[in-house]
Amino acid sequence: MTSNKQAKAAAKKRQAAFEERIAARQRHKERVIRITAIVVAAGLLLGGGLAVLLVALNQNRTEARAETPSGTSSAESTVSTDLAVPDPSIAESRTWTATLATNRGDIVLELDGAAAPQAVASFVSLAQDGFFDGTDCHRLTTEGIYVLQCGDPTGTGSGGPGYTYGPIENAPEDDLYPAGTIAMARVPGDGESMGSQFFIVYQDSVIPSDAAGGYTVLGRVVDGTASVVDVADAGTITGDTDGPPALSVIVNEVSVS
Repeated sequence: MTSNKQAKAAAKKRQAAFEERIAARQRHKERVIRITAIVVAAGLLLGGGLAVLLVALNQNRTEARAETPSGTSSAESTVSTDLAVPDPSIAESRTWTATLATNRGDIVLELDGAAAPQAVASFVSLAQDGFFDGTDCHRLTTEGIYVLQCGDPTGTGSGGPGYTYGPIENAPEDDLYPAGTIAMARVPGDGESMGSQFFIVYQDSVIPSDAAGGYTVLGRVVDGTASVVDVADAGTITGDTDGPPALSVIVNEVSVS
């Protein structure tokens, strides 16, 4: 595990990178607005001949968002894919306590190694290896489903540990994920695509099952929910209902016991 000094240095580095991503997105947004204004003005002068160009521009600047918590597939992962999936026996069929030390305060999780042995074994192994240290929670949704998604080392939504696993474990039959639920993100329609990305449900959410089923529930938050709610209340950096949180959440270190 990292020392406090190392964790702080990593958090500072992640914060700087996060702020640069925000600035880059803002620059891109402003550029698109300028280009759109120019094209619209030209369209007014030249008539409807530029309609096709306007449509193409709009499609190019529209970012598709999944309606469900999604992770990365092995093909999309920017991490090497030569790592083995941790054996489910690591979960020891027992309850684990995981503490996420973040810049917003500690978030304490209770992980169910009996109900979701594969997911818990993976989470515990990654935590023990320091995989989550210095990562940020890259996605917040504030409408339809209410989750804060974390666990991506790249902070882009497309990173993972270098392996994927399945099948889905411990998914609710009624598709209801109560506030405080910790579940694994995955690729829509692929029950074998879980990796390191997980999501924290901060408000009761109905997340419909797809062709692969529901989402693996590996545990629940037992302390620190208020910190997640504060982040949710602040919304996303763009003001959209799905995007990076306006209040950055940096995971300095994860300890498990």
